[in-house]
Amino acid sequence: METDNALNPAGREVWIDWVRVIACFMVLVVHSTEPFYLGGEGSQVLSRAEGIWAAVFLALSRACVPLFVVASSYLQFPLHYPTGEFFRRRAVRVLIPFAVWTVVYAFYWGEPVRNFQDLLLNFNYTAGHLWFVYMLVGLYLLMPLLSPWAEKVGKKELQGYLLLWLFTTLIPLIRDWASGGSLAMTYGPGGIPRPALYPLWGEASWNAYGVFYYFSGFFGYLLLGLYFRKYVGQMSLRKALWIAIPLLLAGVAITGGGFLRRILSTTGGTFPFGGTLAQGVWWETTLCNDTLGTALTTVGLLVLLRRIGSSGKFYRQILLPVSKASYGLYLGHMLILSAFSGLFLGWFGRGAEARLGIWTAPVEILLTAVCSFVCAALAAVLIRKIPKAGQWIMG
Repeated sequence: METDNALNPAGREVWIDWVRVIACFMVLVVHSTEPFYLGGEGSQVLSRAEGIWAAVFLALSRACVPLFVVASSYLQFPLHYPTGEFFRRRAVRVLIPFAVWTVVYAFYWGEPVRNFQDLLLNFNYTAGHLWFVYMLVGLYLLMPLLSPWAEKVGKKELQGYLLLWLFTTLIPLIRDWASGGSLAMTYGPGGIPRPALYPLWGEASWNAYGVFYYFSGFFGYLLLGLYFRKYVGQMSLRKALWIAIPLLLAGVAITGGGFLRRILSTTGGTFPFGGTLAQGVWWETTLCNDTLGTALTTVGLLVLLRRIGSSGKFYRQILLPVSKASYGLYLGHMLILSAFSGLFLGWFGRGAEARLGIWTAPVEILLTAVCSFVCAALAAVLIRKIPKAGQWIMG
């Protein structure tokens, strides 16, 4: 999400700016949807309509984080300058704003003393979206090691590794199937549930590093950004649609369909339902970033967005400033979104008290996402204009 004009001496990659802004809005859609299946003591769905709408909006928007990773990879990988300079630039652009917002959230939510103690081991769980930065830094640590290979890799070789990675996106689904959909739950710091993994291909209680461990997760999106940079040029609209539409339909069906199926199997179709947080985590199995549906949706969106070349007045005056401030927008948006979410939930109600019937959930989700996005984007752009301090806050 961070920007660096030096990475593109011949001019900006306009479509990447569109990717950043669209992905930011998708993040806000995801967080605006969460109250419709997470609440109470853990998981909570008050009506069948709310479960269906949650599945629809999550399926359409959960590719947001992979899009950010692809954008960073497209611009940064392989490295354009020495390793030391790369880390210095990333520290200024990524780590300093992250530290600022970590402190803000530590004081804003929960008990500050406990929050700062927990920061020694992990991010503040009340600001759960900050997990993204840890993952991104992990990819940055890999980039210098892989850059010499990335500069020389051929198209077929890269396609082979992408296919291997694509297979790993089936592993969470294979685990779910092999375990009968009932994984044992363990609890980490703050009581956050984590499924005990069903062991596959070399994994055991004493070894988490199975044969596909090093090729799974966000590593594939790093390679995907490299592939688009080196080997995907402009396509005709007809060709882009022929490729993208089947991928998007399949991706949305896998993510949203799997999510809704899990809700219905847990609730037995009886609503309202309130359950444990562990059940909500299980519902999200097909929505995770390392699963097949999200990967297919990401590729489909990239194929379509790659065609964007519009750099007119709207791009220059509105979209480009938001793109430059997108990292700060991501870091700070939860302060604004939580306020709008509470406001609209209070206005329109939920479940049996929903004032707009089956249309209540989509209206609330879209209003929360749009209003939060506009306000957060405006704040991010204005704060970033503050001399010197602005970029330290917003990246």
